[in-house]
Amino acid sequence: MRSTRASAAVDRLKRRSEDAHYSMSLEANGLIRLAHTAEDGTLEMLSAALEQDEFVRFVNAFGPQTPQRVSKLDVAFEKQLKPRKD
Repeated sequence: MRSTRASAAVDRLKRRSEDAHYSMSLEANGLIRLAHTAEDGTLEMLSAALEQDEFVRFVNAFGPQTPQRVSKLDVAFEKQLKPRKD
């Protein structure tokens, strides 16, 4: 099983949270778990064993989220969608 998407999701989580202690563990049956190494060196499992797609969704929703970038054009378009009050 390829776990490139899963490892990329963990890397994004590390960048979002600014914590390099997150890792993933791949089990023999192909399921993946999210883990975190504490300051004292203990390993804490943060998720159940999940299939790759479920794991990526879990990791993407875990931790702090990156705010969505909004351009000036998006704001102007949103204004046009709202009904006018005359």
